[in-house]
Formats: sequence, structure tokens, C-alpha cells
Amino acid sequence: MGAVKGEDALDGGWGWMIVLASFMAQFLSFGSPQSVGVLYPEWLSAFQEGKGMTAWVGSMVSGVALITSPVCSACVDNFGARPVTFFSGVMVAGGLMLSAFAPSISFLIFSYGIVVGIGCGLVYAATLTITCQYFDMRRGLALGIVTTGTSLGGFIYATLQNELIELFGLEGCLLIVGALALNLMACAGPMRPMKLPGYYLKQRAALQRTEEPEPLYTKPTAIIIDSDLKTTSGSADNTATIKLLIIKEPTELQESEGERKSGILTCSVVARAIKKRMRPYGQYLCESVELLQDRVFMAFCIAIFLFSLGAFPPVLFMEDVAQSEGLIDGIALIPLVSIVAMTTGIGKLVLGILADMRWVNSLYLYALTLTGTGTALLLIPVSKSYMGLQILSAAVGFFSGNWSLTSYITTKIVGIERLSQAHGILMCFGGFGITLGPPVVGWFFDCTQSYDLAFYFSGTCVLLSGLFLFLFCSTLPCRNRMSEEGNSPAEEDINTSQQPTLDCDKVASVA
Repeated sequence: MGAVKGEDALDGGWGWMIVLASFMAQFLSFGSPQSVGVLYPEWLSAFQEGKGMTAWVGSMVSGVALITSPVCSACVDNFGARPVTFFSGVMVAGGLMLSAFAPSISFLIFSYGIVVGIGCGLVYAATLTITCQYFDMRRGLALGIVTTGTSLGGFIYATLQNELIELFGLEGCLLIVGALALNLMACAGPMRPMKLPGYYLKQRAALQRTEEPEPLYTKPTAIIIDSDLKTTSGSADNTATIKLLIIKEPTELQESEGERKSGILTCSVVARAIKKRMRPYGQYLCESVELLQDRVFMAFCIAIFLFSLGAFPPVLFMEDVAQSEGLIDGIALIPLVSIVAMTTGIGKLVLGILADMRWVNSLYLYALTLTGTGTALLLIPVSKSYMGLQILSAAVGFFSGNWSLTSYITTKIVGIERLSQAHGILMCFGGFGITLGPPVVGWFFDCTQSYDLAFYFSGTCVLLSGLFLFLFCSTLPCRNRMSEEGNSPAEEDINTSQQPTLDCDKVASVA
């Protein structure tokens, strides 16, 4: 497993092959989950369950993909992006094909929601991590292109799944889409690591230890005892030293060692062994707690949770909103889900390019997109025409392209060395929001028989996340300055030079 070395590999060269492979990996894995709104009415009619219960399928597949991000990121750190992406192809394809034979919604939640969700989580962690490793100055553009694969997949798969359902039924559609997902294994090929992952380093060290030649002859163990014997010759005392050599044969050593090994292990020995095994996990947990103590990173996590809680349900329910309001019969040639996916891809590219500009503060840019998404969601219940829903869907999709900024901002806050772990924690917060959002919206509809209250709830959550991030980012630097106002200019210079990692500096560096 070759690794790319040197700074010359950054921002070009093989990095663009990584971008292409990661783009296709996200296209193939997230295409069906992003257009799950097309499958949602089919599942409603097939299983005759409530909207809240059926919504668990769509929410689980995206929620599990993000909730399992810490585990997926640990897999990427230990095994590398290539084997993780290869294995994810088996998970995604197997889950989709298994869903074709689902006898109930509960089984569908497992096959489509959990199995496909874990596979998507592995792809997401692998593609973003290796892209960040290959790019520095153009990282925002590279991440924008990679994450556009998710949006393009949702746009194409929405229409594709419509046609496949018409031709082959729901079961045939899922089987064909699952077969397409097997191409994820081919996407894993170009993902050469910048450095060898932890697992391979351990294997290399173990191999070097085993390859050391064993001695052909074992020297016997000798114990030398010095004894002083005093002899008298005339009046003078002479001291002679006699060295007694006691040889212990190797067979005796083996017997004593066998006796020692045959004894029963004490509780202390077992405890030490368990402690040694659990030490890496404890260290990982301590580092995670340390990350959560960073106020900027914690504020970012809260904003992601509120955004995911409110922004994902429209993707799932948009088609059902148009049909339940009588704005359209059946499904349009270009569904609303496709419009959301297409504009999301455009938003990812535009926001990724803006993030690379020196005069743009990416954290404020992210907060601005949250505010725009929340405003558009609050206007959906007011719109009473299909054209109005199309415009608002386009606005929600464009601002939802802020997913391309998450890895970029996380890298600015915690650094490239801790990106994988920090991004896993961040996506875990987002996963909980995505998992809870659609069922809550579905239950609102089941109770009120209207989506108005549900979309007011979603829009409020997203708007609050944007306002929270704006207020937090604007007040945090002021608090740090106020705490240092009592210092003299000399002390301020010393503090500035000795403490470059203050929250104020971190916020200022996210630009």
C-alpha cells in the first residue's frame, strides 16, 4: 500500500484524481438517500403505516450516516480511506438490495436506514478526510466539488428512481440502484494515502520483530559468586579471590519458566491487560472531551444540530406537501427533490469558492446560510402555488449547500491533525438532528393533518441556529478583549505571543 510523500502532492497532481474518485463515491452512495422523498409515497401506499413511522426510514439513513461518524472516522484513521471505501460499497449495495425484499417498515428501517446509513457514513468520512489531506490552499474548492457529488446524485437519482418504479416497480428499482452502488469498490482504487494509517504501521512493526533471526545456540546462564579467602604467609595477610562458576542449563530455565506460566493469572494481571487494551479508547475519549470544551467548536456543534433538526424534513416531505395541498397530480417531470438537490450542488460550489477568499469569514458565511434557510422554510406554508414551492425549494437547496463548509471550518478551528476526530463529533450532532427531525414533522402532520405547524417548527429551529452562531461569534472576541483590558501594553504583547490559540484568535482565523 503505497503512500504519497512530500509537500508537492498538495493542491494538485494526484489530488484531482482523489477529488474525482471521492465525487463519484458520494454520487453513488448518497444518490438514493438524498432522493428518498421519491420513495416515501411508495412506502406509504405499500405498507399503510403513518407518516411519522414511515419517516423513520428516510431520517435513519441520513442520521445513522452522521451519528456513526466518530466510529467511521476512527476506521479511516486506522485502516485508511481505500479499504473503508471498498467495504462501504458492500454495505450500501447490500442494504439497498435487501430493502427490495422488506416485509415491513421495521425491516426497512434496519436494511435501508441502518445498513445503508453506516455505509454512507463510511464513504463520507473517507472522502472528506483524504480530500483535506491532499489540499491546503484550494481545500474549499476541492471539498465543494466532492460534496457536490451528493447533490448531483440526489438530482439524477430522483428522476431515475421515478422511471425505474414505473418500469420495474419498487422492488426492481431498489435492486438496480443497489447494483449501481457496487461501483463504489472501483472508486476506492485511486485513494492512495498521504501517510500509512495506524493499522499498517502496527503490522509493519510486528513484521519486523518476527523477521529478526533467532539465535542457533542459546548460551547457558552463568552465576558468578565471588568469595574472598584469606591466607597467611608469614606475618603478611594475603587475600585470594576464588570465582565459582555455577552453570544453569537452558532446560532448567525452561522448566522454571513453564512452572511460572502454568500458574493462575491473578486479578491484577488481568486488570493490567484490560487497562492496556482500553488505554487508546480512554485517550480518544479524553481528546473528544477536550474538543467539546472549545467554545467555538461547541457553538458550531449546537448550530449543526439545530440546522439538521429543521432543514432535512423538507427534503423528505416536499413532494408529499405538493400532493396533499392539491398543487400537482402525481410527481412532476422534475420533482421538487431534484430541484433541492440541483441547487444544493450549485450552493456547495459557490460557497466553497467563497470560503477560499481571504476577505470572507467562513464562520459568518455559514451563519448567513443558516439564516437564509430558516427564512425560506418559514415561507413554505404561506406559498399556495407550485411555482412558489419550486422557488422556495431552490432557496432551501442553495443555502443547504453549506455542508461543503463544515470540514473547512472544522479544519480552521482544530487543525488538520485533529480533523478526522473533530469532524466525526460534529457529524454526530448533525446525525441526531436529522434522525429526530422527520419523525417529529410527520407526527405534527398526523396530529393536525397539515404541514403548516411542522414547517414553522423546522424554520424556527434553523433560524435560531443562524442567530445563535451570529451572536456567539460576535460576542466571543469582545469577551476575550474585555478580560485583557486590565493588562498593560507590554503584558498584552506577551499574552498575545504566548497564547496564540485563544478562542478570539480561532474565530479570527476562520476566514
